[in-house]
Amino acid sequence: MKGNAVYKRSYNGCLAICGTLGLGDEMPSENEISQSLSVSRTTIRAVMAGLEAAAILTRDSGARRLARFPEAADAFPDTQTVSTSATVERRFLEWILQGHIGPGHLLTAAELARQFGTSTTIIREHLPHFQHFGLIERRPNSAWLFKGVTPAFAHEIYEVREMFELRAARSFIDLPDESLPWQRMRAIEAEHRALLMEIDKGYALFPDLDERLHRTVHETADNRFIKDFYDIISMLFHYNAQWDAEDEKQRTFTALTEHLAYIEALLRRDLKAMDRACRQHLKTARGNLLRSINARTKTPRR
Repeated sequence: MKGNAVYKRSYNGCLAICGTLGLGDEMPSENEISQSLSVSRTTIRAVMAGLEAAAILTRDSGARRLARFPEAADAFPDTQTVSTSATVERRFLEWILQGHIGPGHLLTAAELARQFGTSTTIIREHLPHFQHFGLIERRPNSAWLFKGVTPAFAHEIYEVREMFELRAARSFIDLPDESLPWQRMRAIEAEHRALLMEIDKGYALFPDLDERLHRTVHETADNRFIKDFYDIISMLFHYNAQWDAEDEKQRTFTALTEHLAYIEALLRRDLKAMDRACRQHLKTARGNLLRSINARTKTPRR
């Protein structure tokens, strides 16, 4: 089972739960964790055994208790936690955001299966997910209409992003200083400062850093809807930014300084400063997204 993406994703999820505990605290029940992570109790039992083998948990009169705080190296890389079907979903999102099709294009499961080298069953399973976000619309004869990434869509998804980010940030500041998300955030802060010093030649590294910062915050909310929305929000903002490459270094400098204000407020547990810094950063991100959408509308890719 250790080669399984579900196991590895669940393992990382349990590491996040461990990060919210104090040394000696009891782990939630298998049933509670199973419901929280939306996986079977069989998977959770295997994960618990793995955590005990790694000396993160220990048995005490039948209860599992935190024996040591998880470290960043304990987690599986993100690339190993994504299922085959989720990979296809990500590739589909990349494809539409890179401008290979425009608003009004009709899609079929057979066409997309050929495009991504997968089965029509997997395509049909995941297309409704994008209908939920308003990117596509079901049409007769098993066709789907691509509605496009428009300014109106950008405004709507920005509002959702702000709401979810602020909710997740409040969860983050409630965690103990020793928790895994806080350890990651301190490391991310150091990376931000190092990149700021080397921005002339390192600004292309920013998208990965941005992804890790916001995902670290979002995952502390322990809310499946917030996590689900974050995947599409992250890719939407990153891929559309590629359309506006002329001032990429300046935009990166602005984002780095806004990130640092946000991170500092989080680590100080300053709720007002955190709220202010988060809103300012997301406002800037929305402006960049709208400019890139306008640029794509004027110069569509072939």
